[in-house]
Formats: sequence, structure tokens, C-alpha cells
Amino acid sequence: MSAIEQSSIRRGNDRLAITVADKLRRLAPAAGAIAYPFLLDGFHLAVSPADDPISFGRLALAALLLLAATAAPLLGLACAYWMTKPALSSFELRARRLAYLSIGTPPLFVLTGVGLGLLHIHVSDELVWVAGWLAACLYVLLAGEQERPATSAAMVPSIARWRVTHGIAAAVILLYVAFHLTNHLLGLLGPEVHAAVMKMGRTVYRSSVVEPALVALMLFQIAVGVRLAWRWSSRPADAFRVFQIGSGVYLAAFIVTHLNSAFVSARAVHHIDTNWDWASGAPTGLIHDAWSIRLVPHYALGVFFVLAHLASGLRGVLIAHGMATAVANRIWATGLAAGALIAIAIMSGLCGARI
Repeated sequence: MSAIEQSSIRRGNDRLAITVADKLRRLAPAAGAIAYPFLLDGFHLAVSPADDPISFGRLALAALLLLAATAAPLLGLACAYWMTKPALSSFELRARRLAYLSIGTPPLFVLTGVGLGLLHIHVSDELVWVAGWLAACLYVLLAGEQERPATSAAMVPSIARWRVTHGIAAAVILLYVAFHLTNHLLGLLGPEVHAAVMKMGRTVYRSSVVEPALVALMLFQIAVGVRLAWRWSSRPADAFRVFQIGSGVYLAAFIVTHLNSAFVSARAVHHIDTNWDWASGAPTGLIHDAWSIRLVPHYALGVFFVLAHLASGLRGVLIAHGMATAVANRIWATGLAAGALIAIAIMSGLCGARI
């Protein structure tokens, strides 16, 4: 074989290696999702047993593992932004949508565990979880490399009315969200305060008229939000739009999971009152229970993303009505910071902190 032929083969192999490496990089969000339950397992081992004093080393390790688990959805958010470009191949589009899906890792893992329990399937939820993500990776890898034809604006039906409807419905739901988050913040004063306020609120939001309407409105939001996310995920987007799509994906997964856990599992099947004890994993607590630790990132990011998603929507409305983009961006950043602080405060209360 001549030197020229050998050089040609090496160049061909290099191109193949780069292609494979590039594909594997695009599956990084799925790898983060697969690692998620094992990071939580590591955290549980680091803080167990609950009665023993925890050394500084174990405490630092536990904090790092929980932080890594909480950051797994943020990896999907970053990769979704990294993979945006004007023209996507079928593989790249599937990989980008898989990155968006991985943002919903915490609620989807909760849904997996609760769903298997409801179906009486006695299989490790981690085994089902890994198998599901591997199947999703295979679906992405089987996509073609050809570039997808660009869809002209004339060929795509306008979804402006759905955006407006989505925003109006969100404004109505905000009334419930504001009360619900305030009620959880009051948990910092003690379960008794939380229970007293919740009892008053339930006379309204659990009435025979309001509760079905509220559930229907949330399901409507999921349907419209998924439609919008599916459309926008195929198009170029700046960081603000990527964040809005990603936070919406998380909320869709969170609402489905929360409705299933509260209405189906707790109230319909097990006849459990969805009160403070239910939310805080009493008597063991969220931190020291091997199953309930998954609720910490699930709840914390749920609070953060619901407020951040509202801030993202508000930013778009403000800009559309003539506000300077720089000012709207500062309001958006303030909303994200407030969402993070409120999420930390609520989770501190659920994990036992009191003021």
C-alpha cells in the first residue's frame, strides 16, 4: 500500500472519529440524566446513618453530589443552547430535543418511581430509568445526517394566538401559584402555620368548581406549552428563548408528575392527605430517606423554574410593548434571582429549618 493510500485511510478514519465524538458530545445531556439517580444514591450514602455525626469530609461530599444532581438539568439547558443553529440535520434536531427533555430529569425520575408503584411493577426504577434513556439515545443515533429542509413562514401556521392564550392562562394560574408558594414559605414558621393557611385556601381551590377548572387549565397549559416548545426547538434561538423553552419543558414534566403524585397516588389510591407531612416526607424527612431525596431537586427546581418561566414571559411582553431590552433583561435577571432565593427558602423549610 502506497504512502498516499495510507494517508487517505488515516484522514478517512480521522473524519469518522470526529463524527462519532461529535455525536457522543451531543448525548452528554442523556448521560447526565442517566447519572442523576446514582448521584442521589451517593448523597444518601454520604449522609447515612442519620443518627451518626457527619464528618466535614462526608458533608462536603454530600453537598457536591446533591449539587451535581441538581445541576444535571442545567447541563441539558446549556447543551440545547450550544446545539442551536439555523439549519439542523435530523440527528441534530433529535439531539437538541433530547437535551430539552433532559431538563425535566428530576420530575421525570419521580414520575418513574411513582408510576412503577401504581402499576405494581416490582422492578428497580433506576433500571427502568437507564433503559429508557438508552432507548432515547438509540433513537437519536438512528436519525439521518441529511439536512432538514427549511420550513418557510408561509408553510407554518401561525401560533401567535396560542402564545397569547398560553400567557392569559398563566396569569390565571399565577393566582394559585402565588398562594401555594406563600403557603410553603410559611412552613418556615412551622407546620402548624402552614396547615392553618392551607385549610383556609382549600375552601377555595378544592371546591367542586375551582379544583376541576384549575386542573383543566394546567393540563391545557401543558398541551399548549409542549406544542410551542416542539415548534421553537427546531428553530434558531437566543439564550433567553432557550431558557424559556427549557423552563417550560421542566414545568410540563413537573405538573404532570405533581398531579399524578397528589391526585392519583396520594388521594385516589392511598387516601393520604397531601399536607405538610406528605410534602416533607415525614417522619424520616426528605434528606435521610433513600427514595424521598429525589424530591429535593424536584421541588427546588420546580419552584425556581415556575418563577423563572413567568419572568421569561414577562420579559417578552415588556419588550413587545416598547420597554428597552436592557431594562427588560434586568427585570428578568431579578426574577431569576428571586426565584432561586424563594426555592432555597421553601426547601429549607421542607427539610426542617425554622425561623
